[in-house]
Amino acid sequence: MFDRVKSLEDEFVSLEASLSDPDLVSDQSKLREVTRRYKDLTPVVDCIRRRRSLLADAEAARELLAVAEDDERAVWKQELAENEAALEALEEELRLLMLPKDPNDGRNVIMEIRGAEGGEEANLFARDLYDMYRAYANAKGWTVEVLSSDDSDLGGVNQVTMMVKGDTSWGRLKFEGGTHRVQRVPITESQGRIHTSSATVLVLPEAEEVEVHIDDKDLDVDVYRSSGAGGQSVNTTDSAVRITHKPTGVVVTMQDERSQIQNRARAMIVLRARLLKLAEDEQNAAQSAERRSQVGAGGRGEKIRTYNFKENRLTDHRIGFTIYRLQDVLAGDLDETVDALTSDERAKQLAGHA
Repeated sequence: MFDRVKSLEDEFVSLEASLSDPDLVSDQSKLREVTRRYKDLTPVVDCIRRRRSLLADAEAARELLAVAEDDERAVWKQELAENEAALEALEEELRLLMLPKDPNDGRNVIMEIRGAEGGEEANLFARDLYDMYRAYANAKGWTVEVLSSDDSDLGGVNQVTMMVKGDTSWGRLKFEGGTHRVQRVPITESQGRIHTSSATVLVLPEAEEVEVHIDDKDLDVDVYRSSGAGGQSVNTTDSAVRITHKPTGVVVTMQDERSQIQNRARAMIVLRARLLKLAEDEQNAAQSAERRSQVGAGGRGEKIRTYNFKENRLTDHRIGFTIYRLQDVLAGDLDETVDALTSDERAKQLAGHA
């Protein structure tokens, strides 16, 4: 690992110098790439430099210990032990920092939440998940923009698509994609029986226009009158937009805004994100699209996580993690669960790079 230290520090110095180059500012695509890499390397280089300082301190303590006498030996022996302990901790920190980065770190996130199996109870649970992620985003200082939503009859959501904006949003939300199972007594249940239902969550990184080239000739764009609850909420113009990307068959529909232009712009944001993910899947030799790998058919047997209300329990089945603070989690306190998933990911990475 430490063989790479010099090259990373040299790269950091080079990037730092290039950021003051006026030619770079004129190339926005290159500027974003350089800025992102510089930001990624900053904590790594800081750790490298702190390690170098500690190595120097330890070496000085070792030399003084070699020539010290009587009481001074105890002092320098203690100093050396403290330096070596700090150095060991710092090298573990550096080892983690030098693990391969997720290429989507730093991106905004697009989340799609849908009721799956369980009828109206599934839609009500989808609403609970939507509220949970909004509360978590608020606690993290991220911003949430709802791109489209379709409410169900009893106050749940058939489907909601939102963008979560924040530097750390992808790193913290990327584990949420999949089928979420709930076990509770629905409000529609008159006999007090516990039902099992599910909702699906799809998590996509936002794609920038320069990353995904979409030819207008590859798009079928349909406009139509959006549906509504009646009265003033019904649009009287053809503002709803459905975009079909013919090469891939990906379809995106938006109708929440009264302006056709706004709905089209939002649909293109989601389309770019889906196409970016498809491209990443192809690069990784994936045999299926990210939607199927994350949410499958939405069946209860495909769950990644269970929310059991009677036991106040959340269980993440991917890592065998369980906590008995379900109400706190649904109120937006997701950190303990996400931390466990992050630790598991890092452990697997370390095992693969041992």
